[in-house]
Amino acid sequence: MVKTLQFSRFALLVCSMVAGGFGSLLGKTGSEPGPRVPATSEAGSERAATPSADGMARYRIDAGQSRFMVHAFAGGLLSALAHNHNIAVREFSGEAQFTYGSFEPASLHLTVKAGSLAVTDKISEKDRNDIERTMRDEVLETGKYPEIVFRSTGVSATKLAEGKYRAKISGNLSLHGETRGVEFNAEIDLSANSLRAKGDIPLKQTSFNIKPVSVAGGTIKVKDEVKLSFDIVAH
Repeated sequence: MVKTLQFSRFALLVCSMVAGGFGSLLGKTGSEPGPRVPATSEAGSERAATPSADGMARYRIDAGQSRFMVHAFAGGLLSALAHNHNIAVREFSGEAQFTYGSFEPASLHLTVKAGSLAVTDKISEKDRNDIERTMRDEVLETGKYPEIVFRSTGVSATKLAEGKYRAKISGNLSLHGETRGVEFNAEIDLSANSLRAKGDIPLKQTSFNIKPVSVAGGTIKVKDEVKLSFDIVAH
């Protein structure tokens, strides 16, 4: 009984944080297959992108080829008896922009459907349905807060090689009725027709008015900090 409760509440919390999941922008983890990215030649760099009249290249995120996960970690005196959990973000959209030739200035906008979060751990279908229903109705309150939104406020980038950059992205994340500033790094590859960004984003649940779940008098609990991992493809 305690083990089942522990498992369910852990998964629910992860889902809650995944919403922060950006939040949605920009790792391979869990059992999810990696994104399918069209093959490109080494010579296909940002030079091949077609800029608009204002010199900006605009790429729309392809959720079908992208991957966005949230990972929660067990803590407490009895953490060895608990499990870490993984949640996938199934529905998200957005747009990335950068300046042709120099990358900066650049921007990122990402919107996540809070009700699309799904448990990927190996559990029974009944437990999965119960956890996801509780997550939507009681944890994320998707009826009140149907979307999680990230908008960048600043992007700086260092060129590593032709078509490859290391970027630092800062912006505002709106999750569960709270908006907070976040900052993270991303490795970016540009080709003639696609942009790919990979990275991890640490987030604290309490920053978004989310109380970390704990059971058994606090001897088993979810750590306040969770990690979002992304492998985003845009065209």
